[in-house]
Amino acid sequence: MRTIDLRSDTVSHPSPAMRRAMAEAEVGDDGWGDDPTVNRLQERVADLLGKEAAVFVPSGTMANLASVLAHCRRGEEIIVGDQSHIYLYEYGSVSALGGVSYRQLPNAEDGTLDPDMMEDAIRPVSPRFPRTAVVCLENTHNRCSGQPLTREYTETIASIAHERGAALHVDGARIFNAAVCQGVPAAELVRAADSLMFCFSKGLSCPVGSIVCGSSEFIATVRRMRNSLGGGMRQAGVLAAAGMVALDEMVERLADDHSNARRLAQGLAGIPGILIDPATIHTNIVIFEVADGEPVEFISRLREHGVLASHTHGSKLRMVTHYGIEQQDIDDALNAVESAAREALGVA
Repeated sequence: MRTIDLRSDTVSHPSPAMRRAMAEAEVGDDGWGDDPTVNRLQERVADLLGKEAAVFVPSGTMANLASVLAHCRRGEEIIVGDQSHIYLYEYGSVSALGGVSYRQLPNAEDGTLDPDMMEDAIRPVSPRFPRTAVVCLENTHNRCSGQPLTREYTETIASIAHERGAALHVDGARIFNAAVCQGVPAAELVRAADSLMFCFSKGLSCPVGSIVCGSSEFIATVRRMRNSLGGGMRQAGVLAAAGMVALDEMVERLADDHSNARRLAQGLAGIPGILIDPATIHTNIVIFEVADGEPVEFISRLREHGVLASHTHGSKLRMVTHYGIEQQDIDDALNAVESAAREALGVA
């Protein structure tokens, strides 16, 4: 029985074209700044996202951490959503390693922060308070069913932050999902941001890698932070080559993942014991609830039927569509959910 792995888009495998490009990549030593494939990828991404420069890093967590450390001095603070990846899933690293504190605001169901609440949260300049150095947004929003943020909303937040002396960083791990969903260039979604990152290793299906974009001065600082965190790499062109292919082949096909996610959400809505509003699913992340049941047991039942899902929190489960998942896989996964619901929830 084939296993249908919907735990995350991080489980996606590189395409045949990526594997060929990696095997044939022109390489140098990125520690010396002379890996030609890395340099081409960084220049291409900076141009694509409308920023002056970019730096390739091993992971999304390191990308966000290095960005925050480049924006902040010790004793300063960042504003984040209480459901944000930076706050919940990055090991408290900005505090542990940077001496930077988190100020949490509630995320709405669509992943946004309330602009008025955010404005009030930015500290006034005072010797008694930590300086609010940066506001962080997440687009798309992982814990909010992959909700995409609009350009207009991001520009509103950026304007408030800049007026109060704070920078705006976008955790754009899945920024191309947001762009494809809304039919706009990714650069438009981050035009007002001072910095952003995105992951090659999620929907773009690369085996490793993320990238940070911003001004040339900012990226020079991020590069130093990356290296101090142990993220300096040598013949990294082997990895960057996959990123070049991803930008050519994997961006527009994200629409297929979105279509499969909607198909999945609509099917889940028709299964007794499963709670979901399909209208809230716009990209590739499908979060749903198990009524009157134990989600861990439900996941175990799903595994027995050949489907892997993840437990987010409470009674909520997550399934993520990605490269390698086709419509038939979605239909098979729905059959597995229906069987698991009968076994674990006792529904007819």
